[in-house]
Amino acid sequence: MSVLAKLIRDRSALLGLILVGIVVLAAILAPVISTHPEAVWDMNPKVRLQPPSAEWLFGTDRMGADIYSRVVFGARITLVIAIVAVGASLLIGVPIGLWAGWRENWIGEGLMRVSDIFLAVPQIVLAIAIAQTLGPSIENVILALSITYWPWFARLVYAEVRALKKETFIEAAIALGMPQWRIVLLHVLPNVSSPIIVRSSIGMGFTILTAAALGFLGLGAPPPAPEWGRMISESREFLPEAWWYALAPGLAIFIVVMGFNLLGDGLRDVLDPRIRRGHEH
Repeated sequence: MSVLAKLIRDRSALLGLILVGIVVLAAILAPVISTHPEAVWDMNPKVRLQPPSAEWLFGTDRMGADIYSRVVFGARITLVIAIVAVGASLLIGVPIGLWAGWRENWIGEGLMRVSDIFLAVPQIVLAIAIAQTLGPSIENVILALSITYWPWFARLVYAEVRALKKETFIEAAIALGMPQWRIVLLHVLPNVSSPIIVRSSIGMGFTILTAAALGFLGLGAPPPAPEWGRMISESREFLPEAWWYALAPGLAIFIVVMGFNLLGDGLRDVLDPRIRRGHEH
């Protein structure tokens, strides 16, 4: 049975897949499904802080921009930040984990100690410090998230490779004189791909939440970019009267983070044979 078929059989994983799919489609089709695409960046004080209605589905913000359209276009910014940050973390962390786990020399141990230093500090604190130093921009948010998230991949791959080296098929490949780079690429990497995929999915949700926190603190995409965290931050002075101002971006963050977390849990159950055996027994 394929991975997709197994995910569909898992109700929580299916829900996560649907939620993620909705957000991805909203980001792709933003110009089509937004009701006031011109009101995403344009200011119209005449209609500021309008409550939800047939014309303004999620109401308007303090500058008269359509909140629904800003939330939909904000999905693009959110997904780009998460995909690029997690992708960069993969490109940094996976090779380091492979090298350190396979070689087991002083260089690898040194890299693992560096990753331990990063992991010892809460990611949000380190990301805030980096973003504050670099200044508010989408590029700096991505850089801050990449720098603080790669150790999770490095430590995960390191542990998996150390365990794999004791497997009989790896020892047989070494005994047969197969080049080490072939063993790593053809036997080790495919066998550690499952936990990497699971960590990537869960990391997407965690990265989106951290990016929203940076935006809330004014360290994300600068205005007038429709960034969800900044939208919630801007709504604080108008609560509770303009309750719709914070509700829409807050629900968007909740939906996408829950979607990736549920999808990650489902992928873990499907792809990790150890967990799968535990469920069967």
